[in-house]
Amino acid sequence: MSNFNPADNIQDLQYFGEFGGVNPSITDSSTYTFLKAGTMEGVFEGEIDGCYLYSRHWNPSNKYLSQALAKMEGTESASVTSSGMGAITSTLLQLCSAGDEIVSSRTVYGGTYAFLKNFLPKFNINTKFVDTTDLTQVEAAITPNTKVIYCETMSNPMLEISDIRALSKIAKANDCQLVVDNTFSPMIFSPAEMGADVVVHSMTKFINGMSDCVAGTVCGSDEFITSLYDVNDGAAMLLGPVLDSFRSAGILKNLRTLHIRMKQHSLNALSLSTQLDEDGFKVIYPGLPSHPQHELMKRMMNKEFGFGGLLVLDMETAERANELMEMMQDENVGYLAVSLGSYKTLFSAPGGSTSSEIPEEERMEMGLTDGLVRISIGLDNNIERTYEVIKRCLNKMN
Repeated sequence: MSNFNPADNIQDLQYFGEFGGVNPSITDSSTYTFLKAGTMEGVFEGEIDGCYLYSRHWNPSNKYLSQALAKMEGTESASVTSSGMGAITSTLLQLCSAGDEIVSSRTVYGGTYAFLKNFLPKFNINTKFVDTTDLTQVEAAITPNTKVIYCETMSNPMLEISDIRALSKIAKANDCQLVVDNTFSPMIFSPAEMGADVVVHSMTKFINGMSDCVAGTVCGSDEFITSLYDVNDGAAMLLGPVLDSFRSAGILKNLRTLHIRMKQHSLNALSLSTQLDEDGFKVIYPGLPSHPQHELMKRMMNKEFGFGGLLVLDMETAERANELMEMMQDENVGYLAVSLGSYKTLFSAPGGSTSSEIPEEERMEMGLTDGLVRISIGLDNNIERTYEVIKRCLNKMN
């Protein structure tokens, strides 16, 4: 790994508010004034930088957050959107045109799968789904029409780890763009440092960390981010997934503590996974030596941030999964809810929720059974106490 450190980059950011505040002032405006009509024309045509026109394009609050996210991911630039799906869809529609193809990981978020499988074919953009942990499958799927290789660094919900450096080499050899969703592992992985062209996040999750807003980001080159906001053919500009400036300001503040939170999430998840694994329960967690990509992750990761805050328990049947989740909620372990990355533990059965868009046959093929319980461990102060409660719930079911 290089000397790149996302936490240090965030720490070094200094923004001054309009009146010298230690937090930048929030711009509560949808539109902006100009002293000269010619300046407005120049900004609208993209010929003049440094001025704001309309908040669907840019506003100062969104710029501050975007600059911080670019520093975190090590990219030239970034933009923010009103959801993670807004980031994903804008990116793929900007990169692909009718007749183009995408090679995607088979294990992606259900909404992403539905967009690739069901929505994009309306525009004659088709996707081949492969196991991106098997590089031969990726290479075999590429054709002259392939424009994008798409994966998640840590997949939802199977927690498979894709080799970003190897995928980047394949993408470059075939004149493709490598787009990586890093939602599950901010700071743990730095995909752009490993060769990814574009990095996307649902900031709803770990980056914001409070379960109080929906937001996304796209991190990439100056050229690509500028193209997203072109008034004539920019996907973000024309589709309009703008993030509210008050939400931007809140996320920017929460970003300052992300490095602390990721370390605690990871410490808790590793402790819980290790003990449950030793107890004989079926656990999927990349920090366990038994995980198929454990060694790969150790080579790829920024080690100080750990193996992530997500683990999966295989309860074998939907009935047992539901029973466990209801019991854990009753015992105050956390909430039976979708989403992840919160200060509070959240758990769901992805086969019947966040991955339900994937056909059952395909889910079974990849091991995504109805008995899986995805646990996003919170910032619990005493993880040993949490473990004892979960173990008690599990033992009641035996």
